[in-house]
Amino acid sequence: MNLEFINPLVWGVPCFVALVLLELAYSKTHDNKSLYNWKDLATSSTMGLGSALIAPIVKFVSAATIFYAVFEIFNPEINGVRTNIMGYESFGWGIGVWFLCQFLDDLSYYWLHRFNHTVRFMWAAHIVHHSSNHYNLGTGLRNGWFTVLYKSFFYMWIPALGFHPEMLLVCLGIESLWQFQLHTTYISRLGFLEKFMNTHTQHQVHHAKNVEYLDKNHGGYLNIFDKIFGSWKDYDPNIEVEYGVVHAPDSHNPFVIVTHEYRDIWRDVKGSKNLYEAFMYIFGEPGWSPDGSTLTVKQMQKELKS
Repeated sequence: MNLEFINPLVWGVPCFVALVLLELAYSKTHDNKSLYNWKDLATSSTMGLGSALIAPIVKFVSAATIFYAVFEIFNPEINGVRTNIMGYESFGWGIGVWFLCQFLDDLSYYWLHRFNHTVRFMWAAHIVHHSSNHYNLGTGLRNGWFTVLYKSFFYMWIPALGFHPEMLLVCLGIESLWQFQLHTTYISRLGFLEKFMNTHTQHQVHHAKNVEYLDKNHGGYLNIFDKIFGSWKDYDPNIEVEYGVVHAPDSHNPFVIVTHEYRDIWRDVKGSKNLYEAFMYIFGEPGWSPDGSTLTVKQMQKELKS
């Protein structure tokens, strides 16, 4: 199969641009002129362009190297684990296999996304996506450039089981398409779909910096994993949502936004008193401090309830 033709993002990117322009035009002509800020949109677009330029490298590393390698390692021609132990060579290309692969893709996305919020080194890459205090389709383009360094490792177990790497890449593309269109306030509740799908209002919760909303709703296109693993929070129309991050970079410079959290980590590590503190500043939860001078999300939410 030819990845250039089966990857949904090949066709999705032009649609992304068209939808951003449509939402921008609609907001400026329907009494919602503050939805978009020109500097903010320029920053998001620049960062989206950077991600698009990096994408071919990502695809090579994840598909040609990691996914294909794992797929083959677990089932070489001689003494293959899947063939000899599990009784099959691969799952093939049946419609049910596609649905199962998409489901497992979403499970992997959930844990990738959750760790992006709870491990500071990973948050340093992901904070880019949350750095805007505007919530619109332009924000959907604002992606970090360094998540590519570890993203594939959260999915490699899927080709190891026997799902073809190209199938997984298609599912990753579908997930990205759904994620992008969530970034709009013009679509409200979706009725029955709210019970199991990650929808636009639920994703607004995820992008909020209101303390009660922090680190909630990590799902891709499903919300069932959030409900199972305790990170679910429903949208409350009585709460005025404030978008962005608690400690914003206060800059429209893409390079500042991409690097500022790494700089802060380095500052904290240099000031640490021992190896434990240095480790926690890198791999602990964002906001961790040995003396409580800064708080994690869990600590802030505990204070809010008390």
